[in-house]
Amino acid sequence: MSLQSQSSPEAQKYDIVIVGAGPVGLMLSTCLARWGYKIKHIDNRPEPTQTGRADGIQPRSLDLLRNMGLKSPLMAHKPARVYEVAFWDPAKEGTGIARTGTWASCPSFIDARYPFTTLLHQGHIERVFLADLAKHNVEVQRPWTIKGFTSNEAENPEYPVEVQLEHVDGKASETLRAKYLFGGEGARSFVREQLNIGIKHKDPIEHVWGVMDGVVQTDFPDIQMKCTIHSEHGSIMVIPREDNMVRLYIQIASSTDPDWHPRKTATAEDVQASAQRILQPYTISWERVEWYSVYPIGQGLGDRYTLDCRVFLGGDAVHTHSPKAGQGMNTAFLDAQNLAWKIHLVEAGFADRSVLQTYEQERRQVAESLLDFDNRYAKLFSQRPTAASEAEAALKKKDTGSSEGENAFIKAFKEACEFTSGYGVAYQPNVLNWSPSHPARSPVINPTGSTLRTGRLLINANVTRVVDANVVHLEQEVPMNGSFRIFVFAGKPSVTAGALTDFANKLQSKDSFYMAYQRPDQDQVSYHEQHNPHSLFFTFCTIFSERRSNIEISRHVPSLLARYRAHIYADDQWDRRMPDAKAAAHAKAGLDEEKGGVVVVRPDGYVGMVAQLVEGSGTVDALNEYFGAFTTKKLGQKLRRDRRRIEDRHTSVEVKYDRGLSIRVHANHTAKHRKEVNKPRRDTEPISVPDFPFLALFNNRNSFIDQANVFTSLHLNTLTLDFHFPLLWLPQPFQISRFVKTTGPFSSNALFSSSSSVLRGTYDELLSR
Repeated sequence: MSLQSQSSPEAQKYDIVIVGAGPVGLMLSTCLARWGYKIKHIDNRPEPTQTGRADGIQPRSLDLLRNMGLKSPLMAHKPARVYEVAFWDPAKEGTGIARTGTWASCPSFIDARYPFTTLLHQGHIERVFLADLAKHNVEVQRPWTIKGFTSNEAENPEYPVEVQLEHVDGKASETLRAKYLFGGEGARSFVREQLNIGIKHKDPIEHVWGVMDGVVQTDFPDIQMKCTIHSEHGSIMVIPREDNMVRLYIQIASSTDPDWHPRKTATAEDVQASAQRILQPYTISWERVEWYSVYPIGQGLGDRYTLDCRVFLGGDAVHTHSPKAGQGMNTAFLDAQNLAWKIHLVEAGFADRSVLQTYEQERRQVAESLLDFDNRYAKLFSQRPTAASEAEAALKKKDTGSSEGENAFIKAFKEACEFTSGYGVAYQPNVLNWSPSHPARSPVINPTGSTLRTGRLLINANVTRVVDANVVHLEQEVPMNGSFRIFVFAGKPSVTAGALTDFANKLQSKDSFYMAYQRPDQDQVSYHEQHNPHSLFFTFCTIFSERRSNIEISRHVPSLLARYRAHIYADDQWDRRMPDAKAAAHAKAGLDEEKGGVVVVRPDGYVGMVAQLVEGSGTVDALNEYFGAFTTKKLGQKLRRDRRRIEDRHTSVEVKYDRGLSIRVHANHTAKHRKEVNKPRRDTEPISVPDFPFLALFNNRNSFIDQANVFTSLHLNTLTLDFHFPLLWLPQPFQISRFVKTTGPFSSNALFSSSSSVLRGTYDELLSR
């Protein structure tokens, strides 16, 4: 039969093509489908996972699934919950194994909403995502595969990726164009191979394990708990599952064996016999085996996650590791979530395309940490056991906090709990995660005492919602909708009334992020819209350090913030981690319980920036600086005015380069009037503006390039001039010249001692001034 090709040009344009319908592909598809993107999603399997594969959902991932409204349908399958891990080692006396202790799966020092690991067959998890996709008219096309692709933004800037797809039987094909392509098709990724992106492996394979899902009969007492078992005959990990099933990871071969081979295999019966020897003196038999596989332990990491920010990789396509730490599906979820909201910010016109580069920066660093842990953990698990007495001694130290002399395997397990739970993920500084090197330099950023760390998850906190008196989880109140979450910790109303009013007023300044990204359909937005009445870019939540009964929205909340009435809260709930705090949410964040602060949280729940809540424009200026570092529009060009009295007489020039060249001139003179001018120009010749100094930018041939935006203000006896030249116009070398003499109280000679050039030289010389 001839190959059938479908080629309707208009119908064959998509926002993204997603290859692979495992956890990473389904999470990405679900997020983008909810936000209205046109998706082509394919998978080479004829149906979702039937048996085997991943099964562990860690506490942080359960938070995410709840935030997406997917936790309830998952829990309807009644998955197993692991609260504790039991350790078994060779008995001190006689033969066989003995329990040497237990340890919390998610210890109490981790502030987790769900301090347990959820165990559920991957097929059930996939079907929950598929049902949600169907609600948004997205269907995974099966069984189809990718045959080729090209990416050329110069040729087609809007849809630069051309993709060739084919039915697995070879009888049908499609060629389509897309803005993005995502390869999430596993360790043998075709997309990765076509990009010539290599996988680096940490060490040679040293161990081979078998994994078996089934229903068993046994007198082993901890079969319904997660267990790590070391015996003279080998090692086993026990993982309880739904529907009376249990998963066993069983050591088959080691590089120390005389007949070692990294591709060694074993039958299901061989593995069952091995398990029976390891579990002695206990017995085990199988009613049925649902799934069985053999795998070598290895850790591999992709060199890159993308080459052009058009074709991306995620999940097992770029990181592989052993399954025993239960991280594969969880890491895949967070890969997809991280990429989804960044694509959304770019395609919605909120963020510059450069933010897409942070996907690889952030997620590859997490994968590196995971592989380092997994490499150590897998080796320790596969080693021959130590005496039970040593393991018992190690577990007894859990109350003292001492690690001296601990069993190495148990010590590694304890140390990794925060990371494996998902709460230990920490992203490094970048344009989204503030640090002292960030372009935002406002002095109100990073207030003293704040315990929040940028690049880490927002703290969990219980608060009372004012409109209905419900006690809610603050971090869960805004769903995963692609918006930044701006938490205004408003402290005591009697203390912050002025600051809160100024904050709301300054948000409405024409150059603020709030005004820059208003919804065009704002007049048609439903009265009942809770999260995004003004913009799809952000949501506001206001939290008062006050009892709910003392809060009146009409009196205490400015009208702009009151529009988010479902997101106004009283910080009046006791927290065992802050037993003496009057406002626990403020206290857990390290914010003053009376003065509060503002926390910008990224769409994925990680803290981006923290600022003081102050009177005047300072807080909004700080947010403008933060958002302005990556948004598509320039924000806050009218910088905060200097309100300090300057006693000495001098002129200073301040220069910085951040999304454009900015020059600030301070001149100390007495005057009785004030001017404000904003006249950007692109004329071929400079023009004169009476009684006012302008600057112009020239290249090395003295040809006029652009005139600056100029902002001036006069307060007390100080004149401040702010000049901003647009981004990408900076030549090498250049000169910045005054070309209009001034009259009146401010003479040009008072401002600049040079009669020809204010600044001259190269870009680097300018920044070094």
